[in-house]
Amino acid sequence: MRIKFRGVTTREVVLFEGPNGWAEWSPFPEYPDEEAAIWLKAAIEWAFGDLPEPKLKTVKVNATLPAVENIEEALAPFGKFEVVKIKVAEKGQSIEDDFRRITRTNQLYPEARIRLDANGAYTMDQALQMAHFLVDEELPIEYLEQPVKTIAEMAEIKLALAKFSELKIAADESVRKVSDPLAVALANAADILVLKAAPLGGITNAIRIAKEAGLPVVVSSALETSVGLSMGAYLAAELNSPYASGLATAALLADDVTDHSLTPVDGEIEVRRILPSVVAIEKLQADETTRSTWLGKLNRVLL
Repeated sequence: MRIKFRGVTTREVVLFEGPNGWAEWSPFPEYPDEEAAIWLKAAIEWAFGDLPEPKLKTVKVNATLPAVENIEEALAPFGKFEVVKIKVAEKGQSIEDDFRRITRTNQLYPEARIRLDANGAYTMDQALQMAHFLVDEELPIEYLEQPVKTIAEMAEIKLALAKFSELKIAADESVRKVSDPLAVALANAADILVLKAAPLGGITNAIRIAKEAGLPVVVSSALETSVGLSMGAYLAAELNSPYASGLATAALLADDVTDHSLTPVDGEIEVRRILPSVVAIEKLQADETTRSTWLGKLNRVLL
């Protein structure tokens, strides 16, 4: 990683090739086998599944700002952008740190719409405190993503916000980290769903969820290499949401597995499959211990 992002400094992935091309399996190492199996289903569909040609050639994307102080340096690789997602509620930081980062970003990029992503780490009080700050400062907020952890808390926050603002709530973990991805929509706990192809078991299932939920969607990444991001770009092209996708995260990588990364150009990325580079693969090859760990996990998940 070019910048430490939610505690991650090195992204570990497994790449394999099928008749459709290359796919990526990259559940985070701490994920249990049951969860990793869902990610594998998505990768297998991408490499072997019967998928039509994408509906779009490019999709709009947002820039992503980790919880860092050097904002301009962190956002420079994203180039021109209309929307920026700011990570908040970082472990070891205060909500005042979030206020400062949001304010400074708005000063530096006054034309950019802002999304905030707390990954469910705010308390109820903190989420409301943040909402009041956003309203009082009249900041160009597109939505607040997963401010609190549970679906019940999300529903409560949504009701509380309606009393004093028009702030929208987006659900991420409440979609991909629960047994029923539609539960958050049924509970009226979100205005927008954040969909990630890999954690939801693939493109076909993600499209089904979007249709059944009946809510606006934002397609986002799970911090993949460009091989994995290509699957997300396809999903975004199929759904054709008016919201920019969170698929520009190749700009956060110091190294990628291809010579032709899916980095944004004028706020868009191409919808195309990615061919890994032999040179990059050799450079980034995992050590034998890491390789053995992943192959063991793969064997268990396949069973």
